[in-house]
Amino acid sequence: MAVTGKDGKGGMDPGKYVRYTAEQVEALERLYRDCPKPSSIRRQQLIRECPILSNIEPKQIKVWFQNRRCREKQRKEASRLQTVNRKLTAMNKLLMEENDRLQKQVSQLVYENGYFRQQLQNASIATTDNSCESVVTSGQHQQQNHLTPRQPPRDASPAGLLSIAEETLTEFLSKATGTAVEWIQMPGMKPGPDAIGIVAISHGCTGVAARACGLVGLEPTKVAEILKDRPSWFRDCRSVDVLTAFSTGSGGTVEILYTQMYAPTTLASARDFCTLRYTSVMEDGSLVVCERSLSDKGSPSMPPVPHFVRAEMFPSGYLIRPCEGGSSIIHIVDHMDMEPWSVPEVLRPLYESSAALAQRTTMAALRRLRQVAQEVSSDMVLGWGRQPSALRMFSQRLCKGFNEAVNGFADDGWSLMGSDGVDDVTILINSSPSKLLGSHLASPDGLPAFGGCVLCAKASMLLQNVPPSLLVRFLREHRSEWADSNIDAYSAAALKASPCAVPTSRIGGFGGGQVILPLAHNMEHEEFLEVIKLECNGLTQEEALLSRDMFLLQLCSGIDENAVGACAELMFAPIDASLTDSAPLLPSGFRVIPLDSGIDSSSPNRTLDLASALEVGPTGARPAGDYGGNSSNLRSVLTIAFQFTYESHLQENVASMARQYVRNVVASVQRVAMALAPSRLGSHLGPRPPPGTPEALTLARWICQSYRFHLGVELLRPNSEANESVLKMLWHHSDAIMCCSLKALPVFTFANQAGLDMLETTLVALQDISLEKILDENGRKSLFSDFNQIMQQGYAYLPAGICVSSMGRPVSYDRAIAWKVLNEEEATHCLAFMFMNWSFV
Repeated sequence: MAVTGKDGKGGMDPGKYVRYTAEQVEALERLYRDCPKPSSIRRQQLIRECPILSNIEPKQIKVWFQNRRCREKQRKEASRLQTVNRKLTAMNKLLMEENDRLQKQVSQLVYENGYFRQQLQNASIATTDNSCESVVTSGQHQQQNHLTPRQPPRDASPAGLLSIAEETLTEFLSKATGTAVEWIQMPGMKPGPDAIGIVAISHGCTGVAARACGLVGLEPTKVAEILKDRPSWFRDCRSVDVLTAFSTGSGGTVEILYTQMYAPTTLASARDFCTLRYTSVMEDGSLVVCERSLSDKGSPSMPPVPHFVRAEMFPSGYLIRPCEGGSSIIHIVDHMDMEPWSVPEVLRPLYESSAALAQRTTMAALRRLRQVAQEVSSDMVLGWGRQPSALRMFSQRLCKGFNEAVNGFADDGWSLMGSDGVDDVTILINSSPSKLLGSHLASPDGLPAFGGCVLCAKASMLLQNVPPSLLVRFLREHRSEWADSNIDAYSAAALKASPCAVPTSRIGGFGGGQVILPLAHNMEHEEFLEVIKLECNGLTQEEALLSRDMFLLQLCSGIDENAVGACAELMFAPIDASLTDSAPLLPSGFRVIPLDSGIDSSSPNRTLDLASALEVGPTGARPAGDYGGNSSNLRSVLTIAFQFTYESHLQENVASMARQYVRNVVASVQRVAMALAPSRLGSHLGPRPPPGTPEALTLARWICQSYRFHLGVELLRPNSEANESVLKMLWHHSDAIMCCSLKALPVFTFANQAGLDMLETTLVALQDISLEKILDENGRKSLFSDFNQIMQQGYAYLPAGICVSSMGRPVSYDRAIAWKVLNEEEATHCLAFMFMNWSFV
């Protein structure tokens, strides 16, 4: 019941506590669901429309809505904190188990150290060198036996296979939770509530091994289902065939698998495995999926397959333990011998790197589980109204198509075409693309989506002193430095009914720009799926017709430079504007694989500009001593593969065009790599150094001077008068600062690091975002009402509100300031905005 005022009338005393009736609360709740933040006019209207609220003053209605928004915010925060608490509890449990394991490992090492000391003392007393050598060799042999996995019994019967399975389970658990392998922390990985998990790599064991522990918000059975379907998440996996399977008496399952893996580069052969996989439930309710190779002669196996090298999998697998709240704690172990002897010596570090195994296999499993858990917990609809599962399928198809092009398996219809006398570019042809594309070959209207045949031109090259992530980011953001619009138009024409003539490749033939339209990204913001709209200016009437409506579906991954052992990839395929789920994809692209495990010193978010990188001077060259030692020795292998469709009678012409185009691309990439080498890039300035162009320095000075002129206070703390220091402080300012043009449709022209983070974009893609797109209706109304004040007074304070990032995520901010940025002639150059205390909702 509502409390009356002091005068006994129905009016409310603003200073008194108001008690609302149940009917009033119900009515206010209905109104809140429709409009959580009504304006004063809207509140007056609500009182008129709801007679039950007529005895409540508008000010009290305003207070109720404020309190209701506060309670909603507190509820969301409490829910978030509960989630974080559950995660921290699980992580604490994992860390305690890891600490116990390390204590056991220390005790074991102390015991072994004492044993070897005693053996060495006994050896020194011996009278001959032979006896000394015998004792030491015996100790080393014992250590080697400890590190080398034992071979399973040679029995192909179900009982014998079950014996192998039980032994595999024991050895796997000793690696997952015991001390069978000496684990060291993965470089660059620190455990914490926001970390992917606890990741470790092996030290001093046979082959390469990696282990990861983490918490995922999925039931154990769902986790096992996802992980056992390896081709759905492991992009290096071509296929998994179940040769035979049977159930055990305890409810477990034993399977014999044949697995084929893609080769990551054209310089090595693909790998395959013949393994036994054992799925069982332990007494404590934990689910275990373990696996190992069947390498003994008496075990069932797969005969050698041409063009594949048989690798060996030591006991590996997944330990999945149920956790409160429907979550699971998972331990992953991958332990393999990739047969490095079979690859060129320059590639052997890749096949002998546990860090590379952790990135491409172990952490990939955790990433997929975390991504699926996030999608299940929230009703997500991403770019172009697509569900996350549909976008994941696009990413998977791009990777699979690129891997098929790099490997060129004969059973997919690929055959080698003769060279032109120079072996730098390999040409493969596929006269039966139906084997490659399957149901995606035809377009929805029944017309052939591709020409009669597919041609792939591919090459590999060794790069020196260029971080893979930096190179791929440059190729993504500066397509004009390597792409040819004629070739893009030819590829796009393959999706149309009308054929086009074979173009002539030319360097620097990209006649327009590109617009990056984000579709989705993973939780670590390390992989991006996007649509690229190519804005080409045709040189002839035919080229102009072909250049219209040109779109690429593009996948960019591995752009975190702090990820040790991770390769960086840029894959793209021509599409039409509809982007149907059944659209055929013929991917091309780049893959850069690091061959060294050192962490390079260049920035993970450097603004990439080739011209400025080639400059000599303060913003171009730096002293050699400014760079880390690891960067100067960084080696990586670049693999390029481009696919084209053609009619059979044009095979020679298309092959000649493709060969020359790939050579041009290789030359362009070499030029870019030289410009991006650490000796030219400059020292490491922080997480994302500002652009060092003169225009950026001038704009930073104008922004700060105009703020001081209009508001009478300094935007930045006084530090240095040098332009570089002003730009650096503006770039690292904690609030989001951005500038937009004064046009009919204002677009952003500059943003600092916080601004780019808030908009979830890059400096290159920033110019494609308009001010109208990021502001909600209230924000636009507030800006339009204050626009005259901004232009006359020079600035205006904007109230708290909600805006939207380029990825569609809502962002709240407490307050914003808009001001005019004046140039040297005191003319208005642009508008600047500063959003304070922003956060994702």
